[in-house]
Amino acid sequence: MLQSVSATETALPPSDLRAPASPKAPAPGVQTPQSGPARATSARATTPAVVQKPLPEPTWRSADNRARLYKGDSLEILERVPAESVDVIFADPPYFLSNGGSTCRAGKRTSVDKGAWDKSNGVEENHAFNHRWLSACQRALKPNGTMWVSGTGHVIYSVGYAMQQLGFKMLNEIVWEKPNPPPNLSCRYFTHATETLLWAAKSRKSRHVFNYDRMREMNDGKQMKTVWRLTAPGQKEKLLGRHPTQKPLALLERLLLASCPDNAQVLDPFNGSGTTGVAAVTLGHSYMGIDLEQEYIDLTQARLLDAVPSLRERPALQVVR
Repeated sequence: MLQSVSATETALPPSDLRAPASPKAPAPGVQTPQSGPARATSARATTPAVVQKPLPEPTWRSADNRARLYKGDSLEILERVPAESVDVIFADPPYFLSNGGSTCRAGKRTSVDKGAWDKSNGVEENHAFNHRWLSACQRALKPNGTMWVSGTGHVIYSVGYAMQQLGFKMLNEIVWEKPNPPPNLSCRYFTHATETLLWAAKSRKSRHVFNYDRMREMNDGKQMKTVWRLTAPGQKEKLLGRHPTQKPLALLERLLLASCPDNAQVLDPFNGSGTTGVAAVTLGHSYMGIDLEQEYIDLTQARLLDAVPSLRERPALQVVR
């Protein structure tokens, strides 16, 4: 409410009861504290810094810390891996194949269902999941690092598209041909005998490692092609346990020999039976594996210790004189 005006004051008409007029604009080229540049007086919007959580303690580690296994959600742990700390990543993500169908194993019809982790949530959600874990892997890769992703037609096109969206540099598309695939029981399709591996560098600026001479030596002095004929894992690789999507050791050894620098840090965000880890440590690299199931953490530990018994032993102390 307006207060009354004393007799000694001059009352303003209602039309003049408004905010005071703006001060007179300064002459051209003259700045005042009120009329100075906006950048000098306005508060800048600041984005709070995101503090990255450190990695949790590994569920298991070798005595020399060269092999580390983490139990938990791959996405959550991936996002805590230090940026630009990994040389090579191999990922065998869910193929989203667990749809109630069947396949043939050891001459018998068996379900293709592998677990809740392999069930499809629809094309859009599956792609969003692929985009998220690939982005986390890209952040973890060193500037010249590379990654390999395996898959069938159920998932590999989404993976390839997400890699292009994220700015990976696509290097090769490898076809893994299986000479002993299970037969197609419906007799309504060609027998599925291949899987695809995409090999990509972190970015178009990456100067990736390719051990060309070693690959040529392994291929009888000829350039190695992009079709690799390798059998599925045999019983010898499953003596300590098995995983429904287990890859042959020869496949992992070849791709790591092709793409790892010396003393590389190798990561597998979907560890499974630990074949990537076995290949990495036997070739002299360090390994980090992530899996949701304790069963497969235990299986990987057993396979690593069986392949490289020295992982049990702590390094000898060196006397400093």
